[in-house]
Amino acid sequence: MFDLKSVQAVLQEFGVDGWLMYDFRGTNPLACRMLGIEDDNVGTRRWFYVVPAHGEPHKLVHRIELGALDHLPGEKTIYLHWQELEQGVASLVKGLSTVAMEYSPRAGNPYVARVDAGTVELVREQGVEIVSSGDLVQRFEATWDEAQWQMHQEVSVHTNSAFDVAWRAIAEACRTGEGIEESDVRAAIMDHFAVHGMTTYHPPIVARGPHSGLPHYETGEGNDTLIREGDFVLIDLWAKFDRPRAVYSDLTRVGFVGESVPEQFNEIFHIVAAARDAGIACVREAFASGRPLTGAEVDDATRSVIAAAGYAEFFTHRTGHSIGQETHGNGANIDNLETRDQRRLLPGTCFSIEPGIYLPEFGVRSEVDVFIGFDGTVHVTGGEIQKEVLPILSRF
Repeated sequence: MFDLKSVQAVLQEFGVDGWLMYDFRGTNPLACRMLGIEDDNVGTRRWFYVVPAHGEPHKLVHRIELGALDHLPGEKTIYLHWQELEQGVASLVKGLSTVAMEYSPRAGNPYVARVDAGTVELVREQGVEIVSSGDLVQRFEATWDEAQWQMHQEVSVHTNSAFDVAWRAIAEACRTGEGIEESDVRAAIMDHFAVHGMTTYHPPIVARGPHSGLPHYETGEGNDTLIREGDFVLIDLWAKFDRPRAVYSDLTRVGFVGESVPEQFNEIFHIVAAARDAGIACVREAFASGRPLTGAEVDDATRSVIAAAGYAEFFTHRTGHSIGQETHGNGANIDNLETRDQRRLLPGTCFSIEPGIYLPEFGVRSEVDVFIGFDGTVHVTGGEIQKEVLPILSRF
């Protein structure tokens, strides 16, 4: 539900004069969600809604859809002709120096860039500076409350223990010489989720050998999906409780089906682990010193470790993503590869750090979740951080 006081408090926090929200036929779902407009109530005519940091909001709606924003506070201006729309936009932003919109400079972040270039031009012609609303949006869409933080810690206990279930199933099957299908290991993890009242939007990834070198491998669809002794295995799993407003835990670990791990796997893993740890250190240093930090900067910190080791071309994935009620949430991603994510990492938000090196023969990813506490404390969740490739047959 839209809360004017909360929106104005965030505008004042970030030093922005106003937030101009706009939509045409559902092209801006961020603005629609902010204003509580459900999918089945999206109209067919353009509307604008400006919230100033101080003072009353104002609406601009078409004569055919007079009631489009009636559930929101503020005066209403009605337009019919396009000339009236342009005059109305000028009136909405009059007296404002900076206006936030769902815009990303040079389309650097498509997750935020929901307003078309022509509308941006129209607003700029009024002499205002347009800034991205990305940080404002994540205040409302990516920030957890205390109950969600507690649920994340609780569910992380079970995502952590799901790896033991998987490794044990692999060990028991491989000791008999029969091996086990990737899909059967996946099924064992899903059974574990069900026992603990957990749900997920998609089953986990269980990938043997070369399949682990595909970041978004679909379990069971590769060539030769039977896991045997001597195989390298990557497991990426994510789940949340089947409760209202529950949030995800998302973790990745790797193991080798043997008593000891060949050096080729350890060598790559230690590079990936060092990159992961550099990302965590980057976040901790910034929050300890009170320095603003973007998702792009953390991506740079992890990526530089892998690049220095000579594997830059094999790190083909962003370092991490926002985590919330969806596995991929609506906050800052840890990304300066696929997008330029200049959104700040904010207290009360969670994200993954999951660097990887993806070779044709095998791929290594090590994923942890990081939650920025409400007091700025940096928490790494999901149990003990993996320090080595797990020798499955000597541990289970």
